[in-house]
Amino acid sequence: MTFKKKKPLTKPTKPGWKKFDPKQLPPVPKYVPKADPNHFISEKKVKEKEPEQPQKVSPPPEPITPKPKSSPRTAKSRPAPKYDDPEKEFVKAFHQLTSGKYNAWEVFKDFVVLFATSLSNPFDKLHFQEREDCYLRIIKKYEPEEQKIFPQLAAHTVMALEKNPDQDFLGNIFMHLDLGNEAKGQIFTPYHVCELMAEITMEDVVKKVKEDGFITIDDPCCGAGATLIAGINKARKALAEADLNFQNHVLISGQDIDETVLLMCYIQVSLLGVAGYFKHGNSLTEPMTDGDSLENYWFTPMYYSDVWYMRRIVQHAKELMEGKDE
Repeated sequence: MTFKKKKPLTKPTKPGWKKFDPKQLPPVPKYVPKADPNHFISEKKVKEKEPEQPQKVSPPPEPITPKPKSSPRTAKSRPAPKYDDPEKEFVKAFHQLTSGKYNAWEVFKDFVVLFATSLSNPFDKLHFQEREDCYLRIIKKYEPEEQKIFPQLAAHTVMALEKNPDQDFLGNIFMHLDLGNEAKGQIFTPYHVCELMAEITMEDVVKKVKEDGFITIDDPCCGAGATLIAGINKARKALAEADLNFQNHVLISGQDIDETVLLMCYIQVSLLGVAGYFKHGNSLTEPMTDGDSLENYWFTPMYYSDVWYMRRIVQHAKELMEGKDE
């Protein structure tokens, strides 16, 4: 039995058609290019399209330096008020308290006691509780908004003496408000007169300080302290020429029958940074003595400094030694 080789079946070709040959296909590219969106833009749009401009090269960015951080208090703080005229600012704030149910004398007296207590109580523990109770009793009379004015009055006083320590600031305020009592002789000596008295009476300040270590300035009728303040500034200028700190070599003592004016003097001497002590009482019938009970005494903050504390110890030791010798 014989088999014939059959031919592969193929579709009949039409005239003009060529037989498909796989070898004639173009080679496959290694990658497929992405479609160009401009390829589909019409010829009209291609003509209207502007020529591309060369891109500008931007300079490199500057290094960022961190800004100093400011504290919240500094960032939100209000501008500092100007104290061109502290006396005017004091009187303006003072009248806010006298426009209501309080008279000027009562308000000024309360201010002086409150301010003096705030200076004394951090140091003088002997009188602390008594004066603290007095402080609370006075401040409770005023409304919360009125209570805020008293620190303003204290601030104006501090700024005035900081700006010009050679003055009787509270004495001038006292007379400006017409609070003087002629029956008690409360007509304060003008400050320029006190300066003249200090120039005449205070001689050889440096010599006495070098001999004794310090000088004492006393006024048995001190009032608001104009005479003592003039003496302090006279000593300050003289000791400055000898390169000596007057706060370590000047001791103040004063007495007055009126507690309000005595505390005015106490406040101003305290703010000048001078050691001193003051007694409320009549200097004729109740003068200062070594045996006083210290019940009515006010001591300045500088009186408690190390320098004056050591001087008191040395003085006490000398007195003990002198007593044994006798």
